[in-house]
Amino acid sequence: MRMVDLIAKKRDGGNLSKAEIDWMIASYVKEEIPDYQMSAFLMAVYFKGMADDEMANFAGAMLHSGEVLDLSSIPGVKIDKHSTGGVGDKISLILAPVLAALGVNIPMISGRGLGFTGGTLDKLEAIPGFNVNLTVDQFRKQVTEHHEAIISASKEVAPADRRLYALRDVTATVESIPLIAGSIMSKKISSGIDALVLDVKVGRGAFMKTQEDAEKLAKALVTIGKAHNVKTKAVLSDMNQPLGLTIGNALEVAETIATLNGRGPKDVRQLTITLAAEMLVLAGKTDSTETAASLAGDVLRDGRALRAFRQMVIDQGGDVRVIDNPQLLPRADFRTAVKAPRSGFINNIDSEALGLAAMQLGAGRAKTGDKLDPAVGLVLHKKVGTPVSEGDTLATVHSNQEQIPAVLAAVQAAFDITDAAPAPSQLIRGFVE
Repeated sequence: MRMVDLIAKKRDGGNLSKAEIDWMIASYVKEEIPDYQMSAFLMAVYFKGMADDEMANFAGAMLHSGEVLDLSSIPGVKIDKHSTGGVGDKISLILAPVLAALGVNIPMISGRGLGFTGGTLDKLEAIPGFNVNLTVDQFRKQVTEHHEAIISASKEVAPADRRLYALRDVTATVESIPLIAGSIMSKKISSGIDALVLDVKVGRGAFMKTQEDAEKLAKALVTIGKAHNVKTKAVLSDMNQPLGLTIGNALEVAETIATLNGRGPKDVRQLTITLAAEMLVLAGKTDSTETAASLAGDVLRDGRALRAFRQMVIDQGGDVRVIDNPQLLPRADFRTAVKAPRSGFINNIDSEALGLAAMQLGAGRAKTGDKLDPAVGLVLHKKVGTPVSEGDTLATVHSNQEQIPAVLAAVQAAFDITDAAPAPSQLIRGFVE
């Protein structure tokens, strides 16, 4: 085979065979295909797309480019959850203990934040001492004994995806549904799971800005899961405003603890219970999402989910004292209130703008390798639909720099205030099976 022929075939709208895709990915990992040819192929995919079987074969070739974890020694169904990325999304930190408290195995391999979206691993590392770099044996043992672990992927998992992701980032081919779906599913399936629930974000603070694009991505993800015998379902959720009231790593851990204590923001609780219900059904715990939602709500109320979170923090070396006293989490030196410039109603909150503001403070990365400040971020005091008076506090900025005029201006501008209240929005935007 020749790479130039595969590029031409895709450029002209053809579908590559499994053998062609397997050869291409294997050759690229062995550095027998140069980046400039793979870049041309990625651009051809961006414009011409992929058929369902192509997407499944593409994801399969990437997942088999490296280590595929064997979790068969762990009894029972192994299930995971993946979010396509949002602002203030701390759901994994709450969801894993909820499932574990109900005896469901949740071996979660998570990622770090890049750009305006936060990363689960970064949030957990705001807990002093928390270790996300367990060995595979430690990972298996922890899930077997306590049903949950959240770790980082090793460099041996889906190495083709790691190289292709970096290449997509610099060739303007990130926003391709087949490439996004292949990237996500190659990493998730390589973790040895039996079932997967996907939280596909839609809105201004998500990569998928429209309902149509979010549905296309959800269908692509579910199609790949089915082709690889992984039970898969997607939930579409709104990201036209941040999830919860906090943006920033330690701040989001504190909100996680509040939610596990039976408090926490309504939207965080609602999304957690919705995703937990779907996962409990896929795991075979019950046939009814209504019953499953009730089970999830119970463990949040009665302290079992909090105990499961405490056990995970202990297992992974974190300072368990923060659960009883979140004040022990990293704290910023300065807190600055951002005031409403006029009275009215919060019509819209630009999630992406707030995510970028938090990134400028040090809560996120502009590029891979940037050092994070776990203490900084934003606390929201108003959400979409709430009334405000001129001078009310819209948000509090937690920073370790005294002078941050550009950040403060960006945060204030992210809140759109109008005379009339907006129509109520739906957090859960749909399901794809």
